[in-house]
Amino acid sequence: MDKVKKHRRKMSTKERIKDILAYIGIYAVLIVTAIAILYPVVWVIGASFNQGSSLASATAIPSHPTLNNYKRLFAETDYERWYLNTLAIAVVNMVVSVVLVGTMGYVFARLKFAGKKVGLLTILILQMFPSFMGMIAIYVLFLNFGLLNQPLALVLIYSAGQIPYNTWLIKGYLKNVSKSMDEAAMIDGASKLQIYTKIILPLMFPILTFVAITQFMAPWFDYILPSFLISSTHKKTLAIGLYDLINSQTNKNFTMFAAGAVLVAVPITILYLFLQRYLIEGLSAGANKE
Repeated sequence: MDKVKKHRRKMSTKERIKDILAYIGIYAVLIVTAIAILYPVVWVIGASFNQGSSLASATAIPSHPTLNNYKRLFAETDYERWYLNTLAIAVVNMVVSVVLVGTMGYVFARLKFAGKKVGLLTILILQMFPSFMGMIAIYVLFLNFGLLNQPLALVLIYSAGQIPYNTWLIKGYLKNVSKSMDEAAMIDGASKLQIYTKIILPLMFPILTFVAITQFMAPWFDYILPSFLISSTHKKTLAIGLYDLINSQTNKNFTMFAAGAVLVAVPITILYLFLQRYLIEGLSAGANKE
């Protein structure tokens, strides 16, 4: 009996050591990953407060911080105009996308109709092709419809381009919502529209929040499509305007560029903080809601 107890103690000690080493390994990986992600962000923020225009001499913690880069950004460029243009595109894109994919996700998840499987397969195949593959066709199409150099063109592309992925996302989310609620509402005389607006839509709020945030973020970081479709100076988006600050050998406004990049993160961060709880619920959409 004593030998058995000693063996069990040894085993438990080994297991504890293994658990401790596992925790150390996990936290080490998390710390290294956090440093790798946060250091560039901290460095860019610090560079925006550095004196001069070169990033070579910039430091993460400036010795003599200054707001001069932010002042020059608004005084010497049309940054405010670029910011408002991008914000308007982002908000409209977010609203249009939520309405479109929310409706389509409900239709494919709840309703039965001819061609449903073909439609799902079609939008799945469309998702495999990136939007820039059709840029020439998009350019010709928008040229014929007079949509070149129009912010509306970007909204159409952003909102339509993510319909396949977001539709499948919402459809998968609604699969975990019991259909008994729909049936009970129909017995009470509710129409399909009333079921969607009064029952399903409130339950979809977490996943629609996730869609809203991702669609809101898209225009802030995209350079290819705006540079391809927008040519007027007063209609530029932030990505085009900021890139022009460092685009040539004579333009060396790198610290001003860093200041503009920091301000880009402000609306996204605010939106994320306010909707963080719903965003997490949307990301963990596999939970059963029956």
